[in-house]
Amino acid sequence: MIGVPPVPSRKQRPSMTSDITQTTLDILGHLAVFDTTSRNSNLPLIEWVEAYMRPSGARMERIPSPDGEPKANLYMSFGPQDVPGYILSGHTDVVPVDGQDWTRPPFALTIEDGRAYGRGSCDMKGFLACCLAAVPRLAAAQLTTPIHLAFSYDEEVGCTGVRPMIAVLGGRKVVPRGAFIGEPSSMQVTIGHKGGQRYRVDIKGKAAHSSLAPQGVNSVEWGARLVAFIRDLAERTAAHGARDPLYDVPHTTLHCGIFHGGTANNIVPHEAWFTFEVRAIGSETAEPYVDEIIAYAREKLEPAMKAIDAEAGFVFTPAIGLPPLETVPEAEIAVLAKQLAQGNAHGKVGYGTEASLFQAGGIASVVVGPGNIEQAHKPDEFIEIAELARCNAFIDRLIAHCSR
Repeated sequence: MIGVPPVPSRKQRPSMTSDITQTTLDILGHLAVFDTTSRNSNLPLIEWVEAYMRPSGARMERIPSPDGEPKANLYMSFGPQDVPGYILSGHTDVVPVDGQDWTRPPFALTIEDGRAYGRGSCDMKGFLACCLAAVPRLAAAQLTTPIHLAFSYDEEVGCTGVRPMIAVLGGRKVVPRGAFIGEPSSMQVTIGHKGGQRYRVDIKGKAAHSSLAPQGVNSVEWGARLVAFIRDLAERTAAHGARDPLYDVPHTTLHCGIFHGGTANNIVPHEAWFTFEVRAIGSETAEPYVDEIIAYAREKLEPAMKAIDAEAGFVFTPAIGLPPLETVPEAEIAVLAKQLAQGNAHGKVGYGTEASLFQAGGIASVVVGPGNIEQAHKPDEFIEIAELARCNAFIDRLIAHCSR
């Protein structure tokens, strides 16, 4: 059984940054051993966090998965209950290590040359460890504005887990005034990210012997025509679409990620499927692009397919989408985040986060967290220890701000 690091009493207030950073690393070491790959339960980690939090006197609430899966969100609060406060939010799940060539144990913490290695160290157990390391200071502070810790699940598979938690918070009389989502941004305040919409496309054709190919409907070939159209649309958008220079890729992007079909070379394949996604900049939505793709399939491709077999055609199935995040630089949450991060810069990113869901739920949000996204999801994932120290300082300034 993993031991629980002792929570200092309310009278103990670590003041040295090195002490706080070491506490953060100790906690990160405990979090790293939990294999919270999205396909697994996160409850062992949640139970560990609850045991760690209990001596602090924090108000804690589990928000379980509504579909009965063994997963849960954990919402923890310090300070008054009748005042809108701020959320420090992160997800507990991580991406798989399957097929990756790790030179260090993925579900353990290895400290080398100023870096902490392990799956999730960057995305985003490092941020969770910073939040938990701040618990003694949160418990000791005389907060006039509450601070909440929100730990979610299944972010890596569509940001599905946080949605029931946001629904619960949005239905309360006192709704938090803002949220800081601790995804790795090198502690730069991020005010926007792209929205995402994914689709699976099933192509139904008609099987035939390859010597009689014209009598069949080749699902692979007709699917490939639609994939080529999506590629053309992506190139057109890159050349002539709307622009936002704050993004690293300043336009909406389209991409086909998986294509399956066919059983043998001498059989005209009767079924195939592929996936595509649209990542829209904040000033756009994915819907017009999806509509154009579906219209091309219905109007340009299906008539010829159905002329051979009336049942042939395309079936479009959407996955759960993610709206874009678009927070104006002058928003109170953005201005405060810059004060806490001690910098005036802000940016936007191409990857999606739970921030846009908090925003859609009426809770103003920005992304700001330790680590570089370039290190996430890779073998030998790591976070710079200096980044954890910067995040600890950010949280300390938030505690001071909420104690006025």
